[in-house]
Amino acid sequence: MTPEKILADLKKGIVAPCYLLYGEEEYLINDTLQQILDLIIPQADRDFGLFRLDGESADVDNLIECVLTPSLLGSRKVVVLRNATIFHSRENLSELISKIKKYIDDNPSKAARYFLTFLKLAGFSLEDLQGNGWQRISDGQWSKMIPGDSGDDREKWLPRILDICSNSGFTELSGADKIEQLEKIFQNGLPPENCLICTAETVDKRKKIYKIIAEQGIVLQFNAARGEVAQKESLQKEVQKLLDHYGKKLSPTAWVNLGKKTGFELRRSIMEVEKLIFFVGERQVIEDVDIAQVVGKTKEDSIFDLTGALGEKNQLAALQALKALFDQGLHHLMILTMLVREIRFLLQARILVNSGKLPKFNSSMEYGWYQKNIYPLINDLAENFTKREGILTGQHPFVVYNALRNASRFSYQSLLGYLDELLKLDREFKSSAKDPQLLLEHFLIKACAKNQAK
Repeated sequence: MTPEKILADLKKGIVAPCYLLYGEEEYLINDTLQQILDLIIPQADRDFGLFRLDGESADVDNLIECVLTPSLLGSRKVVVLRNATIFHSRENLSELISKIKKYIDDNPSKAARYFLTFLKLAGFSLEDLQGNGWQRISDGQWSKMIPGDSGDDREKWLPRILDICSNSGFTELSGADKIEQLEKIFQNGLPPENCLICTAETVDKRKKIYKIIAEQGIVLQFNAARGEVAQKESLQKEVQKLLDHYGKKLSPTAWVNLGKKTGFELRRSIMEVEKLIFFVGERQVIEDVDIAQVVGKTKEDSIFDLTGALGEKNQLAALQALKALFDQGLHHLMILTMLVREIRFLLQARILVNSGKLPKFNSSMEYGWYQKNIYPLINDLAENFTKREGILTGQHPFVVYNALRNASRFSYQSLLGYLDELLKLDREFKSSAKDPQLLLEHFLIKACAKNQAK
């Protein structure tokens, strides 16, 4: 079954009692949901005939009441259950952990909601894990409870998500699980004029409730396109539909630069194209200059700005980049991690410079000269080190080039001192209520001071 076939059936008046739209592609799910609603419930009937529930917070009793109660007007009643968790099982625990780690920096609230579902399925409680409680779970116990996840890196994300839940007031999902009662309702059938539409990111197809809905209703899967080519083709198709609707075109260079800004991620790209359409007004073609003016910097852009400004000791640029990252919602611990990484690279570059193994150079050396005279020596040195993420000699040549140029602005002792200060900041973040942005600003002001390097 395809979305096009379902929409064609709806136009003929063929409405299923329940629909499940699931997968990773949130934009396509939301777009299809909206098209279904437009076909089955008129705008004038929605005040009394359309009910929206959040699957991550609504309990099953509330859902049961909604799907069994007929419309007050005697017409069609539609219940939309967004982000449904009723299709999850313990088999989804490792997948939920991946989602928590994926969203913990960019969308902490979403990560917290996944974590609450994780707790419910795993049989943990917030109270059990808070403080140092999570440390009492051994590696063996973790692997046994959560198949497919060794738990090796849980110290990196588990205390952070616990802090987010605590500081943001999230509480555990309440109410006893009444999925069996819900299964019987679906098996017996909903009231004739009632329709349930569920959306979810992940499901366990082995769950009985999934099988019942697949048998009694319609299930549509929306997976993200795999591979860069497929991702671009999927995006082009959806963007073209949007542009055609408004009678607009995107120039070739504008398309390329939009992709650079959004990473060809579907949901964000569509949002940016919608802004561009209204920005250009009556003009038919969206140009490269419009992309530059309208589409904001990505987090990657701002991280590069921050580490670059730190290396160049540019206080104003560093503080502006820091503010941009906080405005974009990047978690302060991720920012701290990037600063630690940059200081370590500068320290390793300083050690290389002090070793006397490299020819003399100055901070204004050209990249071409560096590639010809210095990088071959760096490559030779790299053979003596294990290839690891934190080793400077194993990075891209341009990263090494910038580190060597910028290291001349820092002394060996000052870089060691900055690493100690960042360690103290990490402790303060986890043990005090001080403003993380203010603490990081103080660090950048000190690290970017124009003192003489030795």
